[in-house]
Amino acid sequence: MKVFGIKNCDTVKKALSYLDDNGITYEFHDYKKLGVEDSKIKEWANKVPFEKLINTKGPTYRKLTDAEKAKLSKMATAIPVMQEHTSVIKRPILEFNGKIILGFDVSEYDKADFM
Repeated sequence: MKVFGIKNCDTVKKALSYLDDNGITYEFHDYKKLGVEDSKIKEWANKVPFEKLINTKGPTYRKLTDAEKAKLSKMATAIPVMQEHTSVIKRPILEFNGKIILGFDVSEYDKADFM
């Protein structure tokens, strides 16, 4: 399993604690430090509606210019904005068994077959 997110994000911390507490091994990719490839964003968008990859509730989104926010409405123009402002990407993103889960929801994690 691979977990994508930002290490100091409270939601990511909750997700990692859940995984640790349940003995689920994972590799963590901090996209604040390591970035995220456009091919990875496209891969995620093939599995969930693209709009769900955008974190519109955080301060990073609120600080974007109107022009940058407008670019987030289409995948082709959103990817460079997402790469420049990685905090605007929903987190965490868990990849496992060819699937992904966005965010942290105990009931959804409990139902997932991480093994």
